[in-house]
Amino acid sequence: MRRGIGEAVKSVSVYKEEDTVVPRARLPELVGVVRELCRKHKLEAITYGHAGDGNLHVNILKRELSDEEWNDRLPGAITELFERVVAMGGALSGEHGIGWVQKRYMPIVLGPSELAIMRRVKQAFDPQGILNPNKVFPDDE
Repeated sequence: MRRGIGEAVKSVSVYKEEDTVVPRARLPELVGVVRELCRKHKLEAITYGHAGDGNLHVNILKRELSDEEWNDRLPGAITELFERVVAMGGALSGEHGIGWVQKRYMPIVLGPSELAIMRRVKQAFDPQGILNPNKVFPDDE
């Protein structure tokens, strides 16, 4: 059924999916946050996920927004979404990990010292920078 919902979302609109996770008991609050942010940023979203592990896929719909409106509204809404998720004891991703798309939001969760440690670990295992080049850290180009 979950896969069917994803296909249905695709048939409705262009969308941006964000993978969020919070403690299970806070899922109702997260749904409320999504509604609040949609009102604030004049966006629509379809959410679904895995209640058993607190994972919620937030699909923000473009609908009839112009590209300019979409590009103006989306970053702020996503940033606020992740800030609220982290404030609820959650994480940026519940099942897909942090990658090319979400790396810019890592500073919401990790401070400069934590990111520096992660860079040193990557450097130790990848001194030539050939493993996932430019895909790991927020300021990688």
